[in-house]
Amino acid sequence: MYGPPEELPSLVSDLLLGSMKHTGIPAWFVSNCGILCTEELSDSVLLFLCHGALAMLEWKKGSMGENGEKLLLDIASVLLSLSSELKESSMATSLSRILAIWTNSALDALVSCSPNLKISLNGNSDIIGKLLGYVYTHWEHPLDAVRHQTKLIFKNLLQIHRTTITGSDEKSDLFFAGLTKSLLSLEWHVKGKYASLGCLVECLGTENILQLDRTIPVQILDVMNDQSLAPYASDLLETMFVNHKVHFTSSFQERTWIDQWHDTWVSPLLLILCEGNHDQTTYVIDYYLPKLLKCSPDSLSYMIKILQASADANLGSRSTRGALGALMACLRTARAHGHLELSNIMSSGLVSSECVKQGLVHQHNQVCIDALGLLCETHRSTEIVSMEEMQLIQFSITYNLNSQSPSVRQQMCSLLRKVFMSSVCDRLFEALFPGSSHATRFSTLTILGSIAEIFSVQKGQTQVFQLTQEINSTRVQTLIQCFASTFEEVKVLAFELLIKLRDVAFNLQDSENLELLFQAAMDLSTSTKPYDCVTASYLLNFLVHHEELQRICLGKWVEHNFQIDEDQSTSTVEKNTLAVIKLLLANVEEEIFQAKKSLLQAAASFPMYGRVHCITGALQQLPLNNLTLITEWKQMVARLILMSYKLSGVVSPVVQSSSPEGLIPMESDSGVETADRLQMILHEIQPKDTNDYFIQAKILKEYCKVEPEKLVDHKPTENICTEIRGKERQTCDVTAQMVLVCCWRSMKEISLLLGTLCKLLPSQAASESSDGLITVEQVNNIGDYFKHHLLQSRHRGAFELAYAGFVQLTETLSRCNSESLRRMPEQWLCHVLGEIKSCDPSSKLCTTRRSAGIPFYIQALLASEPKKGKADLLKMTMKELISLAAPLNESSSIIPQVHALNILRALFRDTRLGENIMPYVADGVQAAILGFMSPVWAVRNSSTLLFSALITRIFGVKRGKDENSKKNRMTGREFFSRFPSLYPFLLKELEIVANALDSETEELKLHPSLFLLLLILGKLYPSPMDGTYSALSMAPFVPFIIRCGHSPVYRSRDMSGRALVPFVMVNEVPQTVLSLLKGLPDCTSPCIRQNAIHGTLLQVFHLLQSYLESKQHINSDFQEGLSDIVTCVGTKLWLAKRPNPCLVTRAAYIDVLVMLSTRLGKFQRPGTQLFGFWEEMNTIISGSELMTGILYSSAVPGLTQYLQSITKLVISVLSVTAGLGIQSSSSPFAEKIAKPSLSVVSLLHCEFHEVRLLVLEAVLLWLKQINSKQITEKERGVLCLLADLEDTLLTIALKEKNLQCFCKVLEILYNMDLRSVLPKTECSIKMDPNELLSWSLNVVDISNSTEIRSIALKFASKLVVHLLQNHQQISEEVLKKWVQLIVCSCGDEQQTEMLLSAAEVLKSITSFFLINEKLILGLSDTLAMWKCVVLLLQNEDLVVRDAAAEVIQMAQSQRKNSKGTEFAFRIVNAPMALDLAFGILCELLQLWGEIRAGIPILLEWLLGDNELKRDVETSALEEDDYLFDKGEVNFWAEKLTNVKQLSKHLLQLISMTHLTSADQVELHQLSRTVLEQAQLVAHLLKMLPPTPEFSKTVEFTRLAIQNERISICLKILHLLKSDDICKNKNLEK
Repeated sequence: MYGPPEELPSLVSDLLLGSMKHTGIPAWFVSNCGILCTEELSDSVLLFLCHGALAMLEWKKGSMGENGEKLLLDIASVLLSLSSELKESSMATSLSRILAIWTNSALDALVSCSPNLKISLNGNSDIIGKLLGYVYTHWEHPLDAVRHQTKLIFKNLLQIHRTTITGSDEKSDLFFAGLTKSLLSLEWHVKGKYASLGCLVECLGTENILQLDRTIPVQILDVMNDQSLAPYASDLLETMFVNHKVHFTSSFQERTWIDQWHDTWVSPLLLILCEGNHDQTTYVIDYYLPKLLKCSPDSLSYMIKILQASADANLGSRSTRGALGALMACLRTARAHGHLELSNIMSSGLVSSECVKQGLVHQHNQVCIDALGLLCETHRSTEIVSMEEMQLIQFSITYNLNSQSPSVRQQMCSLLRKVFMSSVCDRLFEALFPGSSHATRFSTLTILGSIAEIFSVQKGQTQVFQLTQEINSTRVQTLIQCFASTFEEVKVLAFELLIKLRDVAFNLQDSENLELLFQAAMDLSTSTKPYDCVTASYLLNFLVHHEELQRICLGKWVEHNFQIDEDQSTSTVEKNTLAVIKLLLANVEEEIFQAKKSLLQAAASFPMYGRVHCITGALQQLPLNNLTLITEWKQMVARLILMSYKLSGVVSPVVQSSSPEGLIPMESDSGVETADRLQMILHEIQPKDTNDYFIQAKILKEYCKVEPEKLVDHKPTENICTEIRGKERQTCDVTAQMVLVCCWRSMKEISLLLGTLCKLLPSQAASESSDGLITVEQVNNIGDYFKHHLLQSRHRGAFELAYAGFVQLTETLSRCNSESLRRMPEQWLCHVLGEIKSCDPSSKLCTTRRSAGIPFYIQALLASEPKKGKADLLKMTMKELISLAAPLNESSSIIPQVHALNILRALFRDTRLGENIMPYVADGVQAAILGFMSPVWAVRNSSTLLFSALITRIFGVKRGKDENSKKNRMTGREFFSRFPSLYPFLLKELEIVANALDSETEELKLHPSLFLLLLILGKLYPSPMDGTYSALSMAPFVPFIIRCGHSPVYRSRDMSGRALVPFVMVNEVPQTVLSLLKGLPDCTSPCIRQNAIHGTLLQVFHLLQSYLESKQHINSDFQEGLSDIVTCVGTKLWLAKRPNPCLVTRAAYIDVLVMLSTRLGKFQRPGTQLFGFWEEMNTIISGSELMTGILYSSAVPGLTQYLQSITKLVISVLSVTAGLGIQSSSSPFAEKIAKPSLSVVSLLHCEFHEVRLLVLEAVLLWLKQINSKQITEKERGVLCLLADLEDTLLTIALKEKNLQCFCKVLEILYNMDLRSVLPKTECSIKMDPNELLSWSLNVVDISNSTEIRSIALKFASKLVVHLLQNHQQISEEVLKKWVQLIVCSCGDEQQTEMLLSAAEVLKSITSFFLINEKLILGLSDTLAMWKCVVLLLQNEDLVVRDAAAEVIQMAQSQRKNSKGTEFAFRIVNAPMALDLAFGILCELLQLWGEIRAGIPILLEWLLGDNELKRDVETSALEEDDYLFDKGEVNFWAEKLTNVKQLSKHLLQLISMTHLTSADQVELHQLSRTVLEQAQLVAHLLKMLPPTPEFSKTVEFTRLAIQNERISICLKILHLLKSDDICKNKNLEK
């Protein structure tokens, strides 16, 4: 239509650039598109004009000539200008896609183009530079689509440049070289680096990249300990090793290259698998290993060969996998991906079953999972499981069910879904014994649930295996008892399993048992223990599936139970649920009536929330949209709504009190006085009739469709009345906690019930109709109820849970077809925003407690807005809130501003709002910073909270504790590109702050926003990719940040130092440091401002720290820059000496010197220009107060800091001179650098403990380095620093009063060689070794410090072993005390540090005491030590258990050495270690010849050491336990596991035992004790109420455990007696 063709590009260019001339334009264009010629085009129109031009014009053949090339460049310019304007997510996505299309068009155009276009599109051109700038800004964009298109743009830009230099050498191309260098210089936490390097590898080849740095693969693998980076890193690695392999295969005909490829890509992998931390190895296995095996399956044999060779030597530990763990991981991955057959490698002997067994019980959890995965995961789901594999799986189940780690349990259960047999089910049901831990029950029930799901039987089908055949009445009862667990996930799993097996389960339960279960559920539903009602709910939800429930149970509870027509279409569950809800409702209505009279009585005797919870639970398992008893349910819903309002009326005064948590004193003098006080307080806060809510509640009651007389039985059943009257006669001691829990949980359950009822509203409902089980009017009233409680409740639990119910309501309304219903949330939102803005004095909105429920209310309304819509409600709300949060005039009311800030905080934290909230982040930051300057504390407080939420929203959730971590940061370019309005705002605010601090007078001026500005600026960093794009340059911020270092506030000066670091490029650090140092005053300067000096020194310190830590600049430029800095530092040394009166700045300068000294001391050959530096250091030390005496008192500001700094300098110089001192005598360096005038001994005698502590820490570090042999030849000079320190340390140990120093001295003595310490005790402290031992044991006994007791016990134990090994006598009394202290250190009440020390001690004495062929300590004390090991192996803390398992590993290692080639587990987890411990102990009793003496002791262990007596004495006290007490503290230990394992080994031991008559007497006494306990347990079990597993769970479990203990003891005693009788008869014959 428009010709000639070469003119069309000109027309489009003129349109895009706004230079259209009306002459020469065709009439058809003016008539159709005239508006484009006359008006300024919007950004969106320009964007899609560019898209149309790129899509519709022909770019390949060059048919458009030079005009077409010009248009191509014009389009790029327009798109790049739009990139800084279009921030809305959909437009940003479109822009990135169109830019990618442009790069494709450019590639097409370059096929046949003019030389000018090639120049314009060369990598060094302006247009390509700006496009690269777009890439660097957007490669970490939060939208996936933008990131994907950015990668495509970068890839095409490389191809564009490659096309422009066709015929040239790509390897020597400056653009590619510079780009590669820039990308490699980026930190590895920059996610955009990975995709860009991948593109570069595809373009240039892996080998060319590796030639620059061979450590790149190792660097990338090191990054893979961060899950957020692991996928990016693995993709890059895959690109590199695949490209590398292609390069080798194309360059070499034979496979001689494979070793080099393995060294580059496989060897680093194996090292990480063996020694890497848990996260790193996990992500490497998940992301990297499968890709590597896919690329080179043959490499598996290389991996196996290497790992097998080192498996025995490198078993791993609890923190590392070792070679065995790495082998399991490689084999599992290979089998799962089809690279090997397990049967083949096991039959060939490549991997033995013992090796797999060791992996299954490895101390490292993930090794166990990998070994199990090797057995369960196959490439083909139809692969047959061998008998050997099945036996190994059963072995794994025995020792791994009780894993505390949720992730390990989930992985194990997931793996075991793939293979099952009847024997596995038997093993699983055996694990559900009384007292089994939560972890065991979770694992067992999950696996059983998987079996039931996989082997479910449909009618008319047959299965190879059916779980129902494994079920009996005992196992059903066991599953039902799981409802009593205090962990709800166990209840859920048990319930789901029982529902799958309900037909069999009900057939195995008689009517009497069902009735007892129903009775228990009703009792639990009104318990004062909050978790009991959850148990009741699961019981009732299970029982409603029984067809005869009404006949068996309900008839006895409801006097006039309604009869439902026997309609076949009505399900059993619906009928039973309706009946149960009616019963619960009748009960709770009567209880509400009683609670109105006495809330105290209700809280103490029948808290009503339990009944409501059961009602909600029953409703939630019903198909609410498929009910048949419509009339009955309508009446029931009306009654439930009315009941909710009544219950709310009773409990809401407490949760709406201004201080609900402290309503009543927690401690009580007497029950009656407390009740009277509470009644008086409740009467005072009881709302009067003028309260709007209660008038409204009455209106709701009056307008209810169903008459109240028909809903409530005014003549309650006999059972209920008797129950309540009985409770009324009780006198209760009520705590504030009980009342508050009763009230807020009632509000919670009301909210959840009403939210559930709202779901009954049909989607077709109209405002005028009443179809469905709930009417529109009722829903509207429920909405008003939620509004009232969310806006007025003070208790967080109450409004948080009201929020949960309200969300259900708003989501229901958003799905309705009725326009009036859909608009209700908008109306509610406008109303509450209007109330906030109005600032009405009579408003009841809560201004404290972070606006209480108001943010929740608005969150619920906004979250219900359809995700695919335009988010109009969000836009309107944010506009209103931003205007309120940052008012233009100061006369505006404070209250709306506080509310707005609190609401904004909640909205920015809400992840459901996603990217829709991001356009408002910049305004939010400005509001927070400006609000921080308010004179009103409430505004400042809310602004601070908002600012914190915004930092998290912008930079992500902080995963670690490092405040300066680079992970939660972004480049200045990216930050200001995403939030452009913050650039001028932050710069202006920073300038204002800097100007306020620049006053020449010493007047104290504090600017409130300084802290926030430095905090947000400290999160930014410059990128080497920023180039010279000045619009987003960070350079203007630098001088202001430097000036902020003059702040009179110490913290602000420190923050300015840290904030400056990311703004200065690494190569610019020397120049910046020199500039800062030159700005420091001389000692003769007339005006010396110490704050400014201190701020400058902190900036120098932090800049130097980053510079010295940088790994990429260890070159000649680095050395030269460092030398210049050292020279400049020497010109300002007066600041480190006495002429400077300020100790704080002296300390800061010395800190800089310490850093330089430590760094320069590491140089192999220090330059001659640095000798002056060392001389100056000695001068500073000689003139310091440490040398001449400290004349100040400790109260002088900065004295402690100065003393610590100067001590660090002395230690640093001592280390350097000691290292140089052992070099060759011909070296001139040792002669020219003199040693400092202070020695370690003189520093240890300093009166300030801070100095002594630093020196002791240095001595300990040197000592550990020497002991671990981790020092270089040069560093061996520290040995001379430790010479002859024993006398001094022993003296200090006896005299030291500071606990930290005392602890360090003990730790040093413990790490020293006792052969050099003990000979000097007589001379230095007048003690012989035995007296030193007694002194150390006394320290353990009397010290209150866990740290001191721990190290003292280790030191004493080392002394004991040393003395006895050297045949020196120790008194029996001292040995008994030592044993007793170890026993006391293993108690459950001890802190973790003490328990770990005890485990370390036990490990250190294993060889000499525990498994020695001779009983050095005697049987009693040795068994006491072994019992300590057993106790530690059952500790709840995994770290303690793993440490105790090392005792068994030590014993196993000794056994392997003594027994030769026999297989022995070398590194095991705690459950396996416990089993091995009992086995080793029984073997030792045989070795010692102490079987007859040992068996009674072990039987006492089995019986429980009078645990039953203690339990009986304490059971009476448990009635008054705290409200949320859940029984025993140790959730991991399983007493019956201990019992079963011990009994297993005891039974083997007694088979080779012959008892004498004296032994029989002792056994007879033990038998009598056991029989007495059996009678007591039987009596106590009879005394328990019906279904004690629910009503008295803790007592029932204890008695059941003891009953099992007793039965096993009796069995063993019987075998001992019968065996002895048989042996006597044989002797007589």
